Amino acid sequence: MTAPPTRPWRRIERRLTHRFTVSMRPSLLQLLKGAAAAILTWFVCLLLFPEQLPIFGAIAALIVVQDSIDQSLTRGIERVVGVLLGVSVALGAGVIFGPQSWLFIAAIIVSMGVGWVLRMTPTSTNQVAISALLMIALGGLQLGYGFERLIETAIGAAIGVTLNALVIAPIRTSSVHAAIKSLAEHSARVLRQIADSLAEPRDTEWLTAMHAEARKLQAERERVHGLLRQARESLRLNPRSNRHKQGLAADDELFQRLQPIVTQVIGMSRAVYDLYQADLTTDPAVIGMVEEMRRAAHDLERLAGAGSAEVSHAEPAALTTPYTILRPHPEHWVLIGSLMEDLRRVRGRITGELD
Repeated sequence: MTAPPTRPWRRIERRLTHRFTVSMRPSLLQLLKGAAAAILTWFVCLLLFPEQLPIFGAIAALIVVQDSIDQSLTRGIERVVGVLLGVSVALGAGVIFGPQSWLFIAAIIVSMGVGWVLRMTPTSTNQVAISALLMIALGGLQLGYGFERLIETAIGAAIGVTLNALVIAPIRTSSVHAAIKSLAEHSARVLRQIADSLAEPRDTEWLTAMHAEARKLQAERERVHGLLRQARESLRLNPRSNRHKQGLAADDELFQRLQPIVTQVIGMSRAVYDLYQADLTTDPAVIGMVEEMRRAAHDLERLAGAGSAEVSHAEPAALTTPYTILRPHPEHWVLIGSLMEDLRRVRGRITGELD
């Protein structure tokens, strides 16, 4: 019994929901740190400026607490610069146009123009506009009020960065090694499937599934790229970074060896998918190549299990010598030659000869 088709509005609802949700909930500790930074900023600013509610400082503290200290520092600088320019825009617009009811519109237009002229990011430009609007709405056009809000923002940013750095600064290296190992194992499985396609005749459906599996390697490689980038960012300016740098460097080295291997494996899959013929399985050169591909898959799994720093001291590789074809097939020589060159490069990356 088949399930009823998904209603269109359900699909639209899922797409809209995914625009502002994530697959995994953010760390509760990060949320608590953001709240703590805002509350602490609120009371500190009230001690310095008891006449005004420290909205600017609380906003800065909330914005600054990010997933990494490096991002926190960037957001803090961005917020302080945004408030400085926003206050300047509000004061300048007030001097030029006076206390008009449409001063908000002028402040928005000028803020966007300032951001464009200075080549600021859209987020930074929005910071300028929001700061100008808050300045006009809450404090009018007094220079002293603007200066106090700038100091308040700097205090909130400083508290947010400091709290994020000192209270269990987040480290994003734990998932990197597992993701790289998974990428290597996935590449080895695809390589075995390519060997299987040459070991016995396969139909179009099987080849299509094999090639689709190979194409997934590209998305998986991009995911590892993102995880490595997050891990590097989490270690910048982090007081706990020293104990994690060596492990991340080893993972990065292993990933650099895997990247060209993934490219070759995807290319081999594409070549087989495009040029496959059933009588390939009877060619003596292909029969020998199947065994070499399976050995390469074995060594690829071994490389992922041992890690780049240990691979030279582990058990000997199965692919010990290059495979040689003395006479190319008159009909299949393009595919066989392509596979042989890709296999040579895979072998060179595994053994380190092409590093």
